Amino acid sequence: MKIPLIVLCLLFLSVVWLWFGEGGFARLYRSEAERQACIKRIHRLAEENQRLLDEVKLLRTDMKYVESVARRELNLIKENEIIYRFSEEPVRENDKNPFN
Repeated sequence: MKIPLIVLCLLFLSVVWLWFGEGGFARLYRSEAERQACIKRIHRLAEENQRLLDEVKLLRTDMKYVESVARRELNLIKENEIIYRFSEEPVRENDKNPFN
């Protein structure tokens, strides 16, 4: 009677140690979750890196793309070009009628 009880206690302690111990299943689960998060981040960074490489290639080879970036990012214009800027202020009631 004592031997099966001792074996059962040892088995129970072994399972508890495997589950909650320093290198147990709980830590293994957390490590796997961290690993998956790192893999997702690596994929995101690889995609961003590829987009940047594509943009560098365009900037080196496509002058129309360079012009569009310069216009968009640096607000550059061509010679003899006129830029119209409109304010985004709402029109007031007394400004609507020009004959006042």
